[in-house]
Amino acid sequence: MALDYSAVPRMPDGRTAAEHIREIEATARAVRVPMGNGGRMMWHIWGEGSGKPILLLFHGGSGSWIHWIRNVQPLSEHFTVYAADMPGLGDSDPPDDVRDIWSVTHCVQAAMQGLLPAEEKFAITGFSFGGMVAGHIAVLFAQRIRRIVMVGAGGLKATRKPGPKLRKLLPEMPAETLAAEARRNLEILMLHDPAGVDGIAIHMQILNTTRAKTRSRDMGQQFKLSEVLPRVKVPLTGIWGEFDSTTYPNIQERIDLFRARQPDFEMNVIPGAGHWVAYEAADAFNAKLIEILAEPQARSTLTAASRGGVA
Repeated sequence: MALDYSAVPRMPDGRTAAEHIREIEATARAVRVPMGNGGRMMWHIWGEGSGKPILLLFHGGSGSWIHWIRNVQPLSEHFTVYAADMPGLGDSDPPDDVRDIWSVTHCVQAAMQGLLPAEEKFAITGFSFGGMVAGHIAVLFAQRIRRIVMVGAGGLKATRKPGPKLRKLLPEMPAETLAAEARRNLEILMLHDPAGVDGIAIHMQILNTTRAKTRSRDMGQQFKLSEVLPRVKVPLTGIWGEFDSTTYPNIQERIDLFRARQPDFEMNVIPGAGHWVAYEAADAFNAKLIEILAEPQARSTLTAASRGGVA
């Protein structure tokens, strides 16, 4: 059944959210890569052939590369950006077991081996479920990963404040109901300020959640990132929204978990933002990520320039 997006708000200039998403997507090269189980994994690449350092972007649960729609172009000025659709999500085929994190990870591993330049080092930024996958990938590519930046990472055995339950989006819902329920879910989980829930976010939420096959929430509730952390030797850094719905007001507990494994772990908190910090506070997020992943000499300059902005 075709999804009805007619109730999704348009952009201020009159374009639909779908048109905007297609315009950003058209600036990348899209490629579907074998992932070892007979299926293929979708990647979008910005800045290919530029010679800039490689940055992989792993999106959140029931998501796709669209989670990074406000980030891919600014980041491509500094990196060769590979934005993945995780197995069983977005336009990627499912893993063998949609409830098993290692089944997902081994598909990502196979795709990375076929896609990335051999022996070249790279960084990973993993949002929510993507942080959980990044932690598992770190065990398999330890010698090649420069740093992993965890963004509101899921799968941690830590306190989470109870909140309203999300509602399942169904293709057969009337357009007004579908858009309203998507907005409600975004306000509960993804963004702190309801005013930030625009047409792009609503369109993304409808599209991604109605086609999701991989059960990322099941893996998060099994604390799979905490389980693998003792084996992760790759340097880790965090970026969290101040009011992340999966964390607030218990962010110190997350910091302690990471520092128990890596004492020099640095947590960067973006003021006023929620879980989907890369969208809600895109400019601050992009600046902080660029600073974190800069070479040491460049990083000291960027840090001095950004003091007083992002904490």
